[in-house]
Amino acid sequence: MKKLFGAIDIGASSGRVIAGLFEQGKLSLTEVHRFPNGAKQLGDDLVWDFDQLLAGVLTGLRELGARAERLGLDVVSIGIDTWAVDYGLVARGELIASPNCYRDPKNNLGVELVHSSVDFAQLYATSGLQFLPFNSIYQLRRQAEQQSEALERAEHILMVPDLLGFFLTGNLATERTNASSTGLLNAQTKQWDSDLAERLGIPINKFAPLRDAGEELGSITRSLGQRLASTKVVLVGSHDTASAVVGVPSVEEDVFYLSSGTWSLLGTELPNPVLTKASMEANFTNELGVDGRTRYLKNLSGLWLLSESQRTWSEAGETISLTDLLEEAARVANPAIFDVSDPSLVAPGDMPSRIEKLITAAGSPVPANRGELVASIMHSLASSYASNLKLLQKLTGENCSKLHVIGGGSQNRLLNQLTADYCQVEVIAGPAEATAIGNLMVQARAAGLVGDSLEAIRASILASDFGLDSYLPQS
Repeated sequence: MKKLFGAIDIGASSGRVIAGLFEQGKLSLTEVHRFPNGAKQLGDDLVWDFDQLLAGVLTGLRELGARAERLGLDVVSIGIDTWAVDYGLVARGELIASPNCYRDPKNNLGVELVHSSVDFAQLYATSGLQFLPFNSIYQLRRQAEQQSEALERAEHILMVPDLLGFFLTGNLATERTNASSTGLLNAQTKQWDSDLAERLGIPINKFAPLRDAGEELGSITRSLGQRLASTKVVLVGSHDTASAVVGVPSVEEDVFYLSSGTWSLLGTELPNPVLTKASMEANFTNELGVDGRTRYLKNLSGLWLLSESQRTWSEAGETISLTDLLEEAARVANPAIFDVSDPSLVAPGDMPSRIEKLITAAGSPVPANRGELVASIMHSLASSYASNLKLLQKLTGENCSKLHVIGGGSQNRLLNQLTADYCQVEVIAGPAEATAIGNLMVQARAAGLVGDSLEAIRASILASDFGLDSYLPQS
């Protein structure tokens, strides 16, 4: 029997609505709508255009309904995943302030405010999160300190995927994998840490109740056509990395993954958090995955460096295709290596100039052309993966023989080969749509179409044959 599901999968640069057809234990995907996403300047603030996001979602759901009509099927459910840490403020059923963007430099103001009350060692012992200056805890502390009118008025604080779910169903929830990115969830109890929030003046009571992936949020209340008239919204791993990890195509133990996209998330899956001093000093994070597992990983810079460089060149009238850029980069021998995690590379802006500044500060010559700069980006990312993979193995006591590269970056053949070379492990690349696949498979499990365990889900993903490529390390 055929069953049709929908995945709303939104990243920092674009969003998609994807139809997932489940038949005879296998899943197939069709992208029915893609829409742009991006931060915009609103006065002194860098924010997300939520009206544009919601409009893109609704258009995509109508397209999903049209595909369902052609197939003669109703849409069983939809699931929503987006990036983490950012949130919206709601009062009387309306959004009262555009969600702040994590790349807003003003988020750094919250860091000093938080650490003046609670030092980082205490924070890590509580939440297990690596230091990132844009974590929700810093954003909220800054707003509380500045006596934000919107925060005062707000009745609810909703993470971005939960905000979309609210405007589709009218129901409130905070899905737990995304809650774990806030810095306010206790890594051991998996509940809000009210004592920590109170010390920081953060109104934790305004967050919606915690819910788990696989639970039903409610029925869609908007009129989107007959084929979605009875469609439910099912909570999935709403932090996109949580859904991506569900989509890792392996049933082996000790799976190591690299979710490659705007960011690079390098990690493994563990039954419990690692809250040691060594883990804190290495700046690894303990975020929740589906079924309460710990996604033990490090959030590293990713292909944002390349896409932002392309945007800068395009605005200067120097547009060149990504394929040509990567071909040029592949011919460069011994490019300069720079620190891809340098704080200067977080905010939008002239990325090539910033990278060149880091390269010259390290004593290397400025790249002579775009190909050399792209080569520096690719080699620097792979070098970062290698050094952090060594740390990951040391901290967990596990040995990595294969690294699964998932997400959009798995289609970057140059970066995949360099990752294998620098890490000296076999790289298994794919699926590119791991996030949407994980989203859809959690829904399929909720509908009783696959077994209860994540291993059963991953076995079904392997059977679906999404196409994987292998890269063996070269010297």
